[in-house]
Amino acid sequence: MNYDERLQNVTVLGAAGKMGSGILLLTAIEMADLSLKPENKGKTFCLNAMDVSPQGLSGLMRYLKDQVQKVAEKKTVLLRKLYEDRADLIENEEIINEYVFDVMNIVRPVTTIESAYNSNLVFEAIIENEDLKTKIFSQIHENKPGVWFFTNTSSIPIHILDEKAKLNGQILGFHFYNPPAVQRLVELITINTNSDEMVEFAKTYAKNLRKVVVTSNDKAGFIGNGHFMRDALHGIHEAERLAGEMPLVEAIYAVNQVSQDFLVRPMGIFQLIDYVGIDVVRFIMNVMNPHLPEEDLHSDLLDKLFDMGVKGGQNSDGSQKDGFLKYERSKPVAVFNPETKEYVGIDQLKDKVESFLGGLPSTWNPWKTVNFSKGQKDAMLETYFSELLNLKTKGAELARKYNARSNEIGNFLVSSGVANNADDVNTVMLTGFYHAYGPINQYLK
Repeated sequence: MNYDERLQNVTVLGAAGKMGSGILLLTAIEMADLSLKPENKGKTFCLNAMDVSPQGLSGLMRYLKDQVQKVAEKKTVLLRKLYEDRADLIENEEIINEYVFDVMNIVRPVTTIESAYNSNLVFEAIIENEDLKTKIFSQIHENKPGVWFFTNTSSIPIHILDEKAKLNGQILGFHFYNPPAVQRLVELITINTNSDEMVEFAKTYAKNLRKVVVTSNDKAGFIGNGHFMRDALHGIHEAERLAGEMPLVEAIYAVNQVSQDFLVRPMGIFQLIDYVGIDVVRFIMNVMNPHLPEEDLHSDLLDKLFDMGVKGGQNSDGSQKDGFLKYERSKPVAVFNPETKEYVGIDQLKDKVESFLGGLPSTWNPWKTVNFSKGQKDAMLETYFSELLNLKTKGAELARKYNARSNEIGNFLVSSGVANNADDVNTVMLTGFYHAYGPINQYLK
């Protein structure tokens, strides 16, 4: 079965979710483009959008149509070539509308697992539940032994899913980053029993989607969450330690500022935890922990907030839910105090925390300025961190400690066999997390 044939019948499990909807969009466009190739004219392409929520599927179809419209408007030159045999399509608007129709015509919203029994390829983007995943995989595999599974798991070892579902190597990890339609990174996790054909298909598919592929070895959490979960725990533990010197609410704000401003990151660690979701971060740690007997990836503080119903994450419109921080128009305006169960305005914390941390180096620039300074970024970082290295303030001290821990985590991912090399670790953090520099660096040494 060649590449085009494999993509003639595909199912996305969890299609109405945040990750599933993006995977569905990318796959629908790839399948539609294949169906328009002269050699595929007359062949049927079917993409099952499977989800248990009919309401979710209804919203998904609206989202899909809107996004395909935007995609079509950006590639009218290519579409003219794809539709060059259609004399009835003259104006750009006609071509765009026809393309939207062709993409939508491929997608079948379904609520039953039986719809996947005819698929050659199944993308799985359901909740991070090992037992549920293996149950669904087993059921589909028993009815379609030749199907390939591409799981979007961000933490569960692939070989465990393979063994529990008895898939005989017909599964690999294809971890999109959120949101899949925007993020360029994909972590590819293979196991020894994968066929060469399956791995090559995965690489070709990723290339056609214009993704940056980093191969991670099959260890719980892989590279992305392997670094993020440990990095997050360091931030949490630092805040708890600083709570011996100041109220916890001030300590949380202080560490968030250090991890964002002092380390020149796109957002502070507590804002990043909120973005992913306190409940999701806590859950991923719980998934990873049994596979890491020499570590304890657990936070009592995350448990405490979760039990209080403070979970973060995003609303359906993409706006940020309140978590460690409270947000207005997606910008932090307050910090949650777990002791009083109330939010304290940043304007009440700022002066005291900034006085405690001390000022930023004179050569500091915000992340956005540094990250998008083509040809100057490395020099800007070298100059900034050189000054930070010798700055004798609490903020500089915390930043040096934070960077050292981040560096240690990165090197551990290589030495423990999660990542093949330092470049792969850095690529994941640069591309998937939008860091301005990789964790394995020579800064602040």
